[in-house]
Amino acid sequence: MDERPHDGPLPAAYPVPGARPPQPDGDRVPCPPRAARAPLSRRQYGYGPTVALVVFVLLVVGVFG
Repeated sequence: MDERPHDGPLPAAYPVPGARPPQPDGDRVPCPPRAARAPLSRRQYGYGPTVALVVFVLLVVGVFG
């Protein structure tokens, strides 16, 4: 295997006969579609206001305490 200098450009790529076509530069490799995410539960919806309330209480205690 020929090694290249660390500061030099990468060697050029050439298509291989009989192989798959190369992916275009900068594009992602195609993959099967992802499954749809499950909807949020009541419990998960409750975490948002609960955390917001705790942060608000700590802010009030920090300002007036």
